[in-house]
Amino acid sequence: MHIGDRVAAEMASNGWSEGELARRAGVTQPTVHRIISGESKSPKRENIEKIAKALRVSSKWLWDGGPKSEADAFDSNVEAAQGPSRYYEYPEISWVQAGVAAEAMDLFNVGDFEAMHPSDAWAGPNGFWLKVRGPSMTSTNGMSFSEGMLILVAPGGDVENGQYVVAKLIDTNEATFKQFIWDSGRAYLKPLNPAFPTVEVDDTWSVVGRVVDAKWPRSVL
Repeated sequence: MHIGDRVAAEMASNGWSEGELARRAGVTQPTVHRIISGESKSPKRENIEKIAKALRVSSKWLWDGGPKSEADAFDSNVEAAQGPSRYYEYPEISWVQAGVAAEAMDLFNVGDFEAMHPSDAWAGPNGFWLKVRGPSMTSTNGMSFSEGMLILVAPGGDVENGQYVVAKLIDTNEATFKQFIWDSGRAYLKPLNPAFPTVEVDDTWSVVGRVVDAKWPRSVL
């Protein structure tokens, strides 16, 4: 087995797709695909560390088949220390503010936030949370984002096929949350609920940022 085989095996045992592993690890889906397929002969150590963390296995096992868990890498009379998890806090803003999200951090202050929520995902210095509205991103199988969930948006940057994004109509600043699809040289905003239409991204649309984390707010648990 090479590194791609081990990543693929753990991904399958979790029932994850390449896109889901990429989302959880904080890397791109093409990066995961290149590692699994063996196309990437020398993957970046940083990416393997992120993937190992998402799969909850040791990076050494992914690299060369060494001890699978971090604990197994230590002598039995030595207790592995729990490394500190790094968390970031981002504001939850309203969808009205999301319409001008690219400029939002310059337009409002702390008093305008709905709340602050933590995440171990890095969304950049201007990252923000939004609460999902409506059923267009709710699916009966696979990935699903139910109404009331929080999504963490990283403004700016490149967006790749299959990633989830917040986009806005330029004229009205009306914002929407959809999956970004690139097909035959054209971009689309696709809902996960088949009852809703897919929209082609033309010059009336602007992608605000991609979604890098999602969770239920503590208030519903």
